[in-house]
Amino acid sequence: MAEKKKFTLQPPKSPAWKLIAMLLAVGAFVYIYSELAKPADPFQHYKITYSQFAEQLAAANIKSVTMTGLKVEGEFRKPLELALPGDGRKQVANFQTTLPVFQDSGLLKTLEGKGVAIEIEPAEGVSTIWQIAAALIPWVVIIGVWVLIMRRTQQMQGGGAGLFSFGESKAKLFDVKKPSISFKDVAGLANAKKELEETVEFLKNPERFTRLGAKVPKGILLIGPPGTGKTLLARATAGEAGVQFYSISASEFIEMFVGVGASRVRDMFKNARQSSPSIIFIDEIDSVGRTRGAGLGGGHDEREQTLNQLLSEMDGFEPHEKVIVMAATNRPDVLDAALLRPGRFDRHIVIDRPGWKDRLAILLVHTREKRMAAEVNLERIAQGTPGMTGADLENLANEAAISASKKGKGMIDAADFEEARDRILMGTQREDTITEFEKRITAYHEAGHALVSLELPHTDPIHKVSIIPRGLAMGVTQFLPREDRHYYPKSYLVNRLCVALAGRAAEKLVFGDVSSGAQDDLKNATALAERMVAQWGMSDAVGPVNFGRGEEHPFLGRELAAPRRYSEDMAWLMDQEIRKLVLEAETLSDEILAKKRQTLELLAERLIKDETLDREEVERIAGLAGGKVAGETGI
Repeated sequence: MAEKKKFTLQPPKSPAWKLIAMLLAVGAFVYIYSELAKPADPFQHYKITYSQFAEQLAAANIKSVTMTGLKVEGEFRKPLELALPGDGRKQVANFQTTLPVFQDSGLLKTLEGKGVAIEIEPAEGVSTIWQIAAALIPWVVIIGVWVLIMRRTQQMQGGGAGLFSFGESKAKLFDVKKPSISFKDVAGLANAKKELEETVEFLKNPERFTRLGAKVPKGILLIGPPGTGKTLLARATAGEAGVQFYSISASEFIEMFVGVGASRVRDMFKNARQSSPSIIFIDEIDSVGRTRGAGLGGGHDEREQTLNQLLSEMDGFEPHEKVIVMAATNRPDVLDAALLRPGRFDRHIVIDRPGWKDRLAILLVHTREKRMAAEVNLERIAQGTPGMTGADLENLANEAAISASKKGKGMIDAADFEEARDRILMGTQREDTITEFEKRITAYHEAGHALVSLELPHTDPIHKVSIIPRGLAMGVTQFLPREDRHYYPKSYLVNRLCVALAGRAAEKLVFGDVSSGAQDDLKNATALAERMVAQWGMSDAVGPVNFGRGEEHPFLGRELAAPRRYSEDMAWLMDQEIRKLVLEAETLSDEILAKKRQTLELLAERLIKDETLDREEVERIAGLAGGKVAGETGI
């Protein structure tokens, strides 16, 4: 027999229901009190009609009355015999009735004329209590609504004291007694971890440094692109040292009320000092650490007040106070100079994008709890993902798992990682319906990229060529460097220009016309040529000078517009050199494709048929199967 479920009435937890329950309790209390406060009646008064009252008054049988509002209680001179329910009768000496109007003056004169003793009492007792209750209930409602608003504000602000918690620090304290992460849990970042080991050693054994007069760095700034593991490394430092760890985002200092940011900074440092040794970690410090003097509010700007308080707290440490401030940013160029000077953020640790060995270690971490097929070669995947950060690699492993799940596979195989990489790098595959003519244009365009890349030395190897629409592109030729690059020779960059313009050159050669499909190629080629001329000194006419032209200039907090450090004549000369580089690259691409026209046709037709070709297939079609392009060095 199935067991019956027991249902219990749970009281509502909403603050509004609590207020309603409180008001009902007050009303019940007032009512019960009024009933209990009624004066004891030693004689029972029987209710009679007003007509009976008038008859007995006319017969002069009323001895006395007590009038309270419309209520009349009194005593007969001679008991009156009244009929009771059940055919019974009873002699009644006391009575009560209700007047039709309030204290009729004619009635009073009649009572006086009949010699009736009259007593009039004010309408108090229950009515007075209800009047008091009616006056208090609005105030109770107002106070209750105010309390609800304050509690809701408290929940939104995350504080513990409502309106009075705005100035309290919002830093989150991580309990050191709970299992935490350490440097062993952070894959890669060997150089950064080595530098932070000194900080950990100071927190564990400060006497080792102080006995020789050494001072620990008061602040450590972690600099690197988004997703490289700055926050993870800060938590690992605290876990390795086993100290209290306060974490806060810099944007949480700023509030709608002026002065709240500075107050929160003071409160955060106060808490950290009380629980020292400890580490304070401020994420995205550029939110409050931008160069001062650029805001519209000048020195009264809320962000600048917060920064000033932060500077004061960091510089006001005792010589060996065991509180270390760590901060992370990917925009060190916008930080105020006073924040970066020695005594505040003494050390700057650069966390760059991981190399392929570090990427392999990161992939091993993110795939250790996933079911992987034996054919998956993580080393090859790591080598084929240059420029990806730790966050990108985590996303890659997750996308591969999602791809395998959607296909109903029991394990993640190499094809899932390939699909995940294409999805991240090139976008989601589109189910576009394009005409055969547009498909041919795309095929020749991508075949041009691939063929010129094979013919030129010092270019990155082809990974795959596809005319399947992905993201915003109708087709793509994907290149994967053999190794991570840190230097870019001029010969390599010139060849990249040729490869970028080869798609447009193929269209012009085959169809005698060009299309808008080369828009992105032209944009990238022009930007690369501009950096070569204006930043990297690769133009003989301009010379080895850096003009800063071609740099991206978002609002850095210093100037509203980027300064122009060159004349109109120099700008014209740079334009000519940029155009010259692009035209020379296009001419070289035209010559290669004209010479290899037959190979171009074979590649394009095969792409139209199969839609996707890998490197081996492209090389086989081009007559290079099993061989290596002459002169290719893979710099």
